[in-house]
Amino acid sequence: MASQEEPVAGPAQPIAPIQVLYCGVCTFPVEYCEFGSHLKKCKEWLQKEHPDLYEKYYSEEALQAKLGTLSLEAQTKLEKDTAKKEEKAEAKAEAALKKKMASRVTIKRIERNKRKHVTAIHGLEAFGVDLKKAAKFFAQKFATGASVTKNTQGFDEIVVQGDVSGDIVEMIEDQVGLLKGVPKDNVVEVEEKKKGGGGA
Repeated sequence: MASQEEPVAGPAQPIAPIQVLYCGVCTFPVEYCEFGSHLKKCKEWLQKEHPDLYEKYYSEEALQAKLGTLSLEAQTKLEKDTAKKEEKAEAKAEAALKKKMASRVTIKRIERNKRKHVTAIHGLEAFGVDLKKAAKFFAQKFATGASVTKNTQGFDEIVVQGDVSGDIVEMIEDQVGLLKGVPKDNVVEVEEKKKGGGGA
């Protein structure tokens, strides 16, 4: 019986990963920017950063090739829809910014008994601060206990053992660590005294 020798396969050549360019505006791959809501800004970014790709996707010939299959009515509708999407996205971003800038960070010094205080910080999450990480950060910074709890209104707040309200305000003013991006103008300091005969 004749044996046929099979060719010995060498080590498989690794397949190089496909390099995908992501848009600096909408973060989609550049060929999908048209499905986002910032097409105008995406096109400006692409033209500035990668003129060769801009030509590939948005030159007259490329657009004619794309639009050649659409009727004139469909082209007009597509342009209107894109413009509407962009306006809506811009209005949404503006509203989110206004809401963020109107948000308040309340730093409350609460008296527990004559000599003991706790500091409660509410509103940091509106500025993208992770409350659990911030509580850990405060606990390490002040060598004390700090935790995330719900306040009487049902909102999350950080409670730090001790009177550190002034230090936290300073940290926000100096834009320290996690507090970077919290505007000092949005900080409100409050003092809550223990009511006579009642618990705090």
